Amino acid sequence: VIGLVIGKTDVRSFPDRKNIGTERYTFSFTIRDSPTYFINVQSWGREEYIRSLSESFRVGDCVTIENPLIQSKEAEREEKFNPVTPSGYKLLLSENHSVVKTSSCYDTDTRLLSLLHLPVRNPQDYYSLGDIVANGQSLHGRVLNLLAAVMAVSE
Repeated sequence: VIGLVIGKTDVRSFPDRKNIGTERYTFSFTIRDSPTYFINVQSWGREEYIRSLSESFRVGDCVTIENPLIQSKEAEREEKFNPVTPSGYKLLLSENHSVVKTSSCYDTDTRLLSLLHLPVRNPQDYYSLGDIVANGQSLHGRVLNLLAAVMAVSE
């Protein structure tokens, strides 16, 4: 699978239920290869493997994923922490079987670069900041999708 990384989480750790006293590490990212299709990718493993993999690419890079495991996703649970995707599946990376290679989008397909700035939600499925200010009370407690632009970044 070749795609553009459009989102990425930080590395997290959890207690390993099989090996008490040890930790398992994970992170996930989302790749896109067309305006319509994108999929979440999750990786679990030892700290060294997960940190090394996470540091090997960033949002905006093109990646080639070899030998991922394809799994049905548990939409309600998984989409709390990852973008909602049009696929009923996710890719799972294994330290022993999967390989992720980065490459320049110019080397693979320059059309992938245009996918970086496309929203992942239907254009009719967003609230504007003005809507929230005007209707804040009636929206209280609801989960909303926002589409906004970053005006400035500072410390």
